[in-house]
Amino acid sequence: MAGTVLLSAGGTGGHLFPAEALAHVLVARGWTIHLATDHRVEAYGQNFPAAETHIIRSATPSVKSPLVMLSAAWSLYGGYRQAKGVIRRIRPDVAVGFGGYPTVPPMLAAAHLGVPTIVHDANAVLGRANRLLAPRVTALATSFASVGHAEGLRTRVVQTGNPVRQAVIDASRVPYDPPVPGALLRLVVFGGSQGARYFSDVMPPALEALGAEKRARLSIVQQCRPEDLERVQASYARLGVVAELAPFFRDLPARIAASQLVLCRSGASTVSELSVIGRPGIMVPLPHAIDQDQSVNASVLAKAGGGWIVPQAELTAERLAGDIAAFLDAPERLVEAARAARSVGRPDAVERLADLVEEIAGRRRGKSPS
Repeated sequence: MAGTVLLSAGGTGGHLFPAEALAHVLVARGWTIHLATDHRVEAYGQNFPAAETHIIRSATPSVKSPLVMLSAAWSLYGGYRQAKGVIRRIRPDVAVGFGGYPTVPPMLAAAHLGVPTIVHDANAVLGRANRLLAPRVTALATSFASVGHAEGLRTRVVQTGNPVRQAVIDASRVPYDPPVPGALLRLVVFGGSQGARYFSDVMPPALEALGAEKRARLSIVQQCRPEDLERVQASYARLGVVAELAPFFRDLPARIAASQLVLCRSGASTVSELSVIGRPGIMVPLPHAIDQDQSVNASVLAKAGGGWIVPQAELTAERLAGDIAAFLDAPERLVEAARAARSVGRPDAVERLADLVEEIAGRRRGKSPS
C-alpha cells in the first residue's frame, strides 16, 4: 500500500461527493482511506471507499447567540480531542479537508500533530470553516482561479478544479441531444442534496401559465422535498404534465446527461457537474447565503455562456413560464449554451487533486504524528 490518507468532509453531498471522488482515485493508486465526518454520512456516503469512517463531534457556531457559540466551541474542542486519538492510531501520511465545520476538529488536530494538510474549497468564495483552516494548512486547493477570502494567504494555493464522481465522468460521455422545434424538451429540476421548496412552489403555476400546447412539449424530472411531493404530483396530474418526481435521485448525473435544460441552484458541485457534463442551466442562487457564494459560482458558468442566472426574487411563475416558452421556440440557444458549459468543465480535477495529495504526502513519508 502507498500509505494512509485521512479525508474529512461535512456530511452533505456538496462536501462528501468531491471527497468520495478523490477517495476512489487514491484507492486505485494503492492508498488506504479513512473518513472523518458527521452522522449525515449515512444519507450520502454509502459508496465511500473508506477502510473506516470516524464520526467526529462538531457544531456550527452562531454569532447571534453567545450560548450557542459557547456550546459549539465546547463540541468542537471535544471533536478535536477525539480526532487526535484517531490520528495517533491510524497515522495518516496526509489529511485532506473538504469544508464544513465537521472538518475543523480533525484538520486542526492533524496540523497540530505534524501531519501535512490540504484544504479543498469547491466554491468561488472560501467557506467559513475553510477560512479558519486555510492559514494553518500546508496547501489550499481551489476549484476556481480566483477565490474570495483567499487573498493575501501565505498558504500555497493550487487550482485543481472541483472533483466530480465517476458517475459524472460517465455521464459526460453522453452527447448533448439537440432539442428540435415542436418536439419534447427534457427538463430536469433540482435544488441540491436537500431539495428546493421554491421550485416546488413556482413550477406548477409557471406550467399553468405556459399554456396547454407548450406544456404538452415538456418532459420533467424534478426533485421535491418529501413533504411537497404529493401536492406537486397532484398539480402536474391536473395540468396533464409528464413528470417523474422524487425526493432524491441517486442517478442524478445520468438524469442531467439525458436532459436538454436544467433548472437548479448553483452550489459548487452543481456548477461543476453542469460544466463537466455540458448541459445548459437556469441557475437560481440560494438567496440567503452569507457570502453569496452560489451567485459567484453561477457567474463563472454564466460568463462563459453556459447558463443564465435568475435571482430567486425575480423568478416568478410568469418569468419562468416566459423563459421556458422562449427555449421551446428557439431551442438553438440551448445547443450553444451546452457547448459553452462544457468548455469550462474540469473533468481531470480529481486526478490533479490526487497528484497534489501524493506530492505533499511524499514530503513527509516515514514521519508519524507524536
